[in-house]
Amino acid sequence: MGVSADPVAKLDDFTKKNQVKHLLLSDADRKMLPAYGVMMTDQKSPMYRLAKRAYFILDRQGIVRFVRVQTNPLDLLKTEDVLKALKGLGT
Repeated sequence: MGVSADPVAKLDDFTKKNQVKHLLLSDADRKMLPAYGVMMTDQKSPMYRLAKRAYFILDRQGIVRFVRVQTNPLDLLKTEDVLKALKGLGT
């Protein structure tokens, strides 16, 4: 699942256009993103209130077991890195 600061309509268009198979949730009200520390909060920054690209793996109890926040939002985490993290958690 993914979470974005974009509104639902924009995510729906993105999902259809890019044939995204996983669930994308909207945090357009920006409540979850700052709670996880992945929103730019420096009011002087041109990136203010934009989401950082971040990856979280939660266990079945909802405990965060893996976090990776990318410095550059254009950098995607490689699939093998996600699989390695999952295997390391015994899932």
